[in-house]
Amino acid sequence: MNSGATKKYEEIHFVDSTKPVWNYSLLTDEVIRNYQQGTLYDAYNYFGSHEVEVLGTRGFYFAVWAPNATEVSVVGNFNDWKKGEHPLFVRLDSSGIWEGFIPHFKKGEVYKYHIRGYKGVLLDKGDPYAHFWEKRPLTASITWDLQYGWQDEHWMQHRKKNNALTSAWSVYEVHLTSWMRPDSNDEESYSTYREITEKLVPYVQDMGFTHVELMPVMEHPFDGSWGYQGAGYFAPTSRFGSPQDFMDMVNAFHQAGIGVVLDWVPSHFPYDAHGLFMFDGTHTYEYADMRKGYHPDWNSYIFNYSRGEVKSFLISSARFWFDKFHIDGIRVDAVSSMLRLDYSRNEGQWEPNSYGGNGNLEAIAFIKELNETLYRDFPDIQTIAEESTDWPKVSRPTFTGGLGFGMKWMMGWMHDTLDYFKLDPIYRQYHQNKFTFSMMYFYDENFMLPLSHDEVVHGKSPMIYKMPGDDWQKFANLRLLYTYMFTHPGGKLLFMGNEFGQTAEWNYKTTLQWDLLQYDSHSKLKDCVKELARLYKTEPALHEKQFEPGGFEWTDLSQRAEGVMVYRRKGNHPEDDLLVVLNVTPVVRMDWKIETYGKASWKEVFNSDRKEFFGTGDVYNPQPQVRLLDKKAGLYEINCHLPALGGVIFR
Repeated sequence: MNSGATKKYEEIHFVDSTKPVWNYSLLTDEVIRNYQQGTLYDAYNYFGSHEVEVLGTRGFYFAVWAPNATEVSVVGNFNDWKKGEHPLFVRLDSSGIWEGFIPHFKKGEVYKYHIRGYKGVLLDKGDPYAHFWEKRPLTASITWDLQYGWQDEHWMQHRKKNNALTSAWSVYEVHLTSWMRPDSNDEESYSTYREITEKLVPYVQDMGFTHVELMPVMEHPFDGSWGYQGAGYFAPTSRFGSPQDFMDMVNAFHQAGIGVVLDWVPSHFPYDAHGLFMFDGTHTYEYADMRKGYHPDWNSYIFNYSRGEVKSFLISSARFWFDKFHIDGIRVDAVSSMLRLDYSRNEGQWEPNSYGGNGNLEAIAFIKELNETLYRDFPDIQTIAEESTDWPKVSRPTFTGGLGFGMKWMMGWMHDTLDYFKLDPIYRQYHQNKFTFSMMYFYDENFMLPLSHDEVVHGKSPMIYKMPGDDWQKFANLRLLYTYMFTHPGGKLLFMGNEFGQTAEWNYKTTLQWDLLQYDSHSKLKDCVKELARLYKTEPALHEKQFEPGGFEWTDLSQRAEGVMVYRRKGNHPEDDLLVVLNVTPVVRMDWKIETYGKASWKEVFNSDRKEFFGTGDVYNPQPQVRLLDKKAGLYEINCHLPALGGVIFR
């Protein structure tokens, strides 16, 4: 069967071939028990619509959970949307599951569930487990299968190394709609998955990023939500094509040696009539108590993590993308809002947990089980938390009291770094702590450094205009910032357009400003990012120990007034060590002396001021002079030249 279920689960309760719907089930008592307990982690193999053969007749089996419904029927073009003509059977085990087999039902048919719910309310709902939906603004589900001939065996066999925390993680964050629209002036124009794949895959590969992160591709009604208000947790959006078209994209990324991370949103969902909200006329998927069930920031509703059926739904959704679409990681959105009962709520708007605290105990347990399940079933992937508070042990194993994520976005680094680089260089000497503070707590978590979409919208300005000074200084500052980012320990994430200095804030309605690449300042900034991504991948000292205290060491922080900071990055072998020197002022420093331990010979391997990067190209170090200070201690003095607003890396 295309669903992945096997014959041993089939049960024919009663078939009357004169009826439009046959009483047939894929659900055993064990499956239902696991579903209710929140431990059915492949619910997509049983719920939704699945093409099967019953008594020699092909058709589709349907199963939906609607515990407070009194009638459920399948409606669609196939029966002219006649309510009640194809009624499903409610199970007699009080599970609230409605199911049935419709013979001769075809793949590609649109359908909804017509539900007579609590107090007789009539609802037409899309299938929560559908694999394909109509293109918005239409809202029906579509019967489909997920058969696909994967050709990414080499990647899958080696992705344990590619996705390891000891390997480079440079992530290019992409909004598929606006990365490259066919018509930048028409927000209704979409490239297809295949058209995007033809351009995006070689671009990411050429830039040297190791992974791509796609803002939510799960089906969603409203473009303006950027995908974060979802309706289809088991379907890639039909805006760009079919599920198989999206599989082609993942397959192509893998063949190019690039991992795929998906944004996933288990924190909230919208109130669209065809979606999960009030699914059977009651608060089925969301908390009934709006102190827990309503999200004031996003005007949306919060999943009820205490219900086993909801937990099975969510963990199955995450697992589905690894199982059926071969993805390499998920970035879990808005984790802080899940963990805290008082998130965005004032006193009196939330109720403490049973221990008197502000933690949502059910959500905490859910997150731990989510991570345990995913790493158990797919040990060579990563889960990444967007968690913006100081919640402890987010990226530590659950057996040590952690939440079990592989990495966490380092929001503190992002805020401090942008605050620091926005300063006029003359004032940076008074705020050096903003630059250095990240290493005070870096080893508390496995951090990823994000410069994401959130930093270039809603009046925050694009990256290039966050930088002070004239045009040349803005580009020099941004190259310096990126040098710092790529040589700081941890994973890296850069939002599309940041790599070439987009001059407008990101707008989902249009496309990136690709025309800027006709100008040297922008095209050469892109080349600088490309070279930094290459160094991050090829220099072991930049990734082998990126989450270990032994991978980083401050060399000189005593030059506040001059604005020169020096640190060392270390790999498994001392000969791989790198020395990073940053000059955060617009003053050239000739014959700058640095004392460091190690070797008598150092070589410049990167200089952000190179002409190839739109720098001056005037200040460089073909062979810096090195003087022995203490032979026994192995202490040397390096005499080097530092460009204005420049970063230099020595090996």
